[in-house]
Amino acid sequence: MATHKRGQCRICGKATGAAQQVCPHCGAPLSVLPEQVIVTGERQLTLTADTISLRDLLVIVEAGVAFWRQQYENSAGVARDQAAQALNELSQILASLAQQIRQGRETVRITTRLPAQRRYPLACPHCGRGNRAGARFCVSCGAALQPPWQATPLPPPLQAEIAVRSHTGQVRSLNEDTVYAGRFSLGDEPLGYLLLVADGMGGAAAGEVASQLASETIKSFLQRELNTTLPTTDDDWLSLLRAAVQTAHRQIVAAAHSDPQRAGMGTTLTLALIIHRRAYIAHVGDSRAYLITPGTGDETPVWHQLTTDHTIVARLVDIGQLSPEEARTHPQRHILYRSLGADQPLEIDTLVQPLATGDVLMLCSDGLFNHVTDEELAQMAIVHEPGLAVSGLIDLANQRGGSDNISIVLARFTGIPATT
Repeated sequence: MATHKRGQCRICGKATGAAQQVCPHCGAPLSVLPEQVIVTGERQLTLTADTISLRDLLVIVEAGVAFWRQQYENSAGVARDQAAQALNELSQILASLAQQIRQGRETVRITTRLPAQRRYPLACPHCGRGNRAGARFCVSCGAALQPPWQATPLPPPLQAEIAVRSHTGQVRSLNEDTVYAGRFSLGDEPLGYLLLVADGMGGAAAGEVASQLASETIKSFLQRELNTTLPTTDDDWLSLLRAAVQTAHRQIVAAAHSDPQRAGMGTTLTLALIIHRRAYIAHVGDSRAYLITPGTGDETPVWHQLTTDHTIVARLVDIGQLSPEEARTHPQRHILYRSLGADQPLEIDTLVQPLATGDVLMLCSDGLFNHVTDEELAQMAIVHEPGLAVSGLIDLANQRGGSDNISIVLARFTGIPATT
């Protein structure tokens, strides 16, 4: 995440003194605290199917308190007031968690409720796509779903119409996001697509270095490994992605240690490798991947957030401490407990998502969904062609404040080869 230029108001653009805390022209605060903060504790915060360890969450919140205490001691004026407010909010959360532990609770059930999804219980034996109960043929590849099975050839790989855009936003002076979308080939044979969003942090352009280093490392690692051995199972593909992300993580840590000005730099990373009719996804941080499917008839588009935000606020929503509406504007929503570049072992979320004709896969940084609701992004992604959808979403986020860098990669899948 970038910060605004010193000596210039981020709101009115007029010159300001180096020691001033408030713009003398428009009254806007001149100190902008980092949008994203990496905190680490002695424990790794790991989610099971339906519970969270309260003690693990407590350690992460304590690390957040330690960060803001340091900010409070080393700042003055508006920045000091903001740090004090953050300390007060986290202290209340800390007290609530500690009280639950004193009462003998070690874990708490996850209560998050995602938007209602249509159910597709009947899996296609050929492409794996879910279908409505009682369906006779697969909606994706046309294979027979009811016995006797028909000899149906494997469907061809999906083609993708892809749009990519990144914008600095209305507040930041630097864009520290990195986005990428490209096609992988083995010789002359196309293999699939790589989609990637990385949201860097660290200040003094270090975040930009971290996100770019992650992107370049991932691309070179995958190309090198795929030229050597082609995975044959879902587990093999996911193992390949985990190895790629771990390599990028080590590169960022090494770069930060070699240059004092880049100490503490890091980045989120959400990537999708599209092979045949599957998306293999790896994720660290609070950028997101969404799957959006068009409705049938009068149905509205259906969206599903495929990734989990690695933030304290997201976990507080999980346990019912905050509502999703409160989390969207909560001051602590950008405190990350997992990112590439942090000095601790990295845990990586991975998953496999079957795809079908008409599906939209969207990767985005938090600069988008901080201002645009899931319903809005799903509707725009389905109604408009990819280029217009991406531009419209970024324009909407900027109209509502554009408080951070905004980056989107959007892929709409078809069964027809894309024209160039």
